[in-house]
Amino acid sequence: MNEINEDPFQLARDAAAALAEQTGIESHDTALVLGSGWGEAAELIGETTHTLDAATLPGFHSPAVVGHTGTIRSILTPAGKRVLVLGARTHYYEGKGVRTVVHGVRTAAAAGCTTMVLTNGCGGLNEAWAPGTPVLISDHLNLTATSPLEGATFVDLTDLYSSRLRAIAREVDPSLDEGVYAQFTGPHYETPAEVRYARRIGADLVGMSTALEAIAARHAGMEVFGVSLVTNLAAGISPVPLSHAEVIEAGQAAGPRISKLLAEIVGRI
Repeated sequence: MNEINEDPFQLARDAAAALAEQTGIESHDTALVLGSGWGEAAELIGETTHTLDAATLPGFHSPAVVGHTGTIRSILTPAGKRVLVLGARTHYYEGKGVRTVVHGVRTAAAAGCTTMVLTNGCGGLNEAWAPGTPVLISDHLNLTATSPLEGATFVDLTDLYSSRLRAIAREVDPSLDEGVYAQFTGPHYETPAEVRYARRIGADLVGMSTALEAIAARHAGMEVFGVSLVTNLAAGISPVPLSHAEVIEAGQAAGPRISKLLAEIVGRI
């Protein structure tokens, strides 16, 4: 994989400086990565005061996945807080290296964010979770065989997905379930055997993002909140073949409801 040769933390600081220069905003409070199905939440959080082409900032690339935007937005909430919406997510399977995958997270931290909200569309292993069901992430299984941390960098991940923030989410919607998210590398979907394996080792949700970003966010000192949208039942559980079109369709159908939910949660953070 191609990796950025320079210091990834300096690159994040450079991106944050460019962000501040282009927006005139010195610091942000909360960052959001909006995955498949979650994009409409940005419109409900507050007033978008600046929209940037992410590719104009150091270290960022245009998105390679249908359904993802290539923008970074600065939003002013009714409470006067600043939210940074990262629409330019890079997935590990794109081959740009793990530093690039977590560059947005590190940029958010360098921009002052103390909370990282990570969302995704994923496959569900619980047949009670119909497509369109939001599920809080309580923990994860990193099945990518890599880490965003390099060298002797030891970080405690005991409460990686903040129990405090999950409690806030359940104040908004007490019916929310939670589960363990397993990140596979992708871009192929998991085989039925891999899904059975993931279930046996404790997974409730499977996807291709989030875990690496969460680790980088914790390392950067941010409090992490994760929530998945079940867009389909996983392979071997679903009665039909999996497709990205199905993911997009489920996200569009659930979009208004889950976006309102996420906006209310962010408003309480």
